[in-house]
Amino acid sequence: MSKEKNTPDLPLGLYWKNKRTTVDRTVLPFQKLEVIETINESRATREAEKDDMFRKNPDAIDTTWRNKLIWGDNKYAMAALLEKYVGQIDLIYIDPPFATGSNFETTVNIGEDELEHTKESSAIEEIAYRDTWGNGLDSFLQMMYDRLIVMRDLLSEKGSIYVHVDYRVHAYLKILMDEIFGVNMFRNEIIWFYRRWSAASSTFQKMHDDILWYSKTDKFKLNQIHVEPTEGQKVKHEKGWDRNSVYIEGRRQPQLIVYNKQKVDKAIKSGQIDESEYARTVYVDISKTIAPDVWEINFINSQAKERLGYPTQKPEALLERVIKASSNEGDLIADFFCGSGTTGSVAEKLGRRWVMADLGRFSVHTARKRLLEIEGCKPFEILNIGKYERQYWQSNIFNKKSKEQTLAEYISFILQLYKANPIPGSQYVHGEKNKELVHVGSVEAPVTLEDIQKAIEETLRMKQKNLTILGWEWEMGLHNVVEQEAKKAGVKLTLLNIPREVMDKRATDAGEIAFYELAYLETEIKNYKSGEIAIVLKDFVIPNLDLIPKEVRSKIKKWSDYIDYWSVDWNYQGDTFHNMWQTYRTKQDRTLLLKSDPYEYAKKGKYQIMIKVIDIFGNDTTHLMNYKVG
Repeated sequence: MSKEKNTPDLPLGLYWKNKRTTVDRTVLPFQKLEVIETINESRATREAEKDDMFRKNPDAIDTTWRNKLIWGDNKYAMAALLEKYVGQIDLIYIDPPFATGSNFETTVNIGEDELEHTKESSAIEEIAYRDTWGNGLDSFLQMMYDRLIVMRDLLSEKGSIYVHVDYRVHAYLKILMDEIFGVNMFRNEIIWFYRRWSAASSTFQKMHDDILWYSKTDKFKLNQIHVEPTEGQKVKHEKGWDRNSVYIEGRRQPQLIVYNKQKVDKAIKSGQIDESEYARTVYVDISKTIAPDVWEINFINSQAKERLGYPTQKPEALLERVIKASSNEGDLIADFFCGSGTTGSVAEKLGRRWVMADLGRFSVHTARKRLLEIEGCKPFEILNIGKYERQYWQSNIFNKKSKEQTLAEYISFILQLYKANPIPGSQYVHGEKNKELVHVGSVEAPVTLEDIQKAIEETLRMKQKNLTILGWEWEMGLHNVVEQEAKKAGVKLTLLNIPREVMDKRATDAGEIAFYELAYLETEIKNYKSGEIAIVLKDFVIPNLDLIPKEVRSKIKKWSDYIDYWSVDWNYQGDTFHNMWQTYRTKQDRTLLLKSDPYEYAKKGKYQIMIKVIDIFGNDTTHLMNYKVG
């Protein structure tokens, strides 16, 4: 008899090519997340509470919390949340991208005539998609593994996570979540069943998605969800009783199941039913039928008010059931692939706090408008990972012996992508391209008026007349001010955005980098005799029109058709844009006001007015105006 060899026990898990189990847990400082806009909140409230972001007593009435919509890679968004929110999120729902082609294409409505254009995914979205599916299932699983680990850390001890999947990845994600959360933390596989017309097929019709529900611990929350009784139950209810049986000590015994107590009591009293003939009587309230794990919820109707034309949009009824089941009022809900913002919208209506994140700028804009449509929507803020993502990228790529050397290599890299030659020895002019001098903005801060003024001065000292500024971000209201400065100096100035694509090696290797000009906005102030003023939009020039097919451009009637949303901060103070008035197009109303409501200042003084315009692609342009009262 051969001796059995001892074999080591393998840990439970899913294995794929080049699997990496060490997750990058770089914690970005949450307090440094850049709040780029606040909505539905007075400036006085923000100033009074700016140093009190988190409740000290979790049972107290929460007056300081602001719901959060984060634009950026969810990997970095969650890293920033770790500092303050480890073990604080009560429910996470995610609907990650399936392997169905680019998930970032969406239908954009242009102007008032409901002219439709399919918005292609941006370069950064394409890169994110290739990062997810570039190596097929292997890269998708690694992407999900990295993020699910952090989500587990963010969940509270009573928290749950619902992961929405389809038939292509369901089996793999089930094993992956068993590995990360534990087999014993699996609670349910929920089937979302929907009906739709389908053409002839060589397989059975695919009419369901799966939702995997796991908890952080055994202390999870579950509120019983009741569903509408079936037709069969309603018939039994009308009949009043049902002769089913039970077994006692192996012998079949009849039981009386009562759906309508009043009817049965009357039947017993009249002698129609002899209750003593039954082993027991069971009273059933069919209005409290517990929901099964198969949820029949229809797709969003093409004419439904909630339908936004967003390709991955899920019905609010689906999220309502998830949120009601695994959270209570005041709990914190998160969605890190938020798409059109369904999770936040439903959480807002159900009295939950929420955090949402998405990589797509258009997604964030869609969610913002959707939330504004909710009557009584609580204050929320839009945040950006911004410079901290760039700093992390810079430190990894250009981490040399000194800060000066790192900066020099970064500037050289950007100039190379712009196809410009470096000019050594100048602090504000870094390169030259076809008799045009080039300044490269820092990764750590927006390009400021002072930066441009210094670059103009150096341009004049070099006896040149053409200057291009490359920047990641720009001081709000910069465009109109610097144009005047350049015109005075006799310098032709061009402002170009450095796209986020430069942080992806595959994009730079493939030469997929395009530097776009900033959009141009012209406005004026209208004065009323009553002392009130209003802002009037006069013109808007969008630089990236080549993204729209010629046949679509030919049908656009006027410049305002390119504007989807605009808002005003009547007292901009050089920090966060505070949305004090806004107007925007909706599915039901495609018209757009070009003049704001009147506004009256309470005190005399000098004020800065900031106007923000968001175009049909989700890109924002700001314009700064000065106004004196009295």
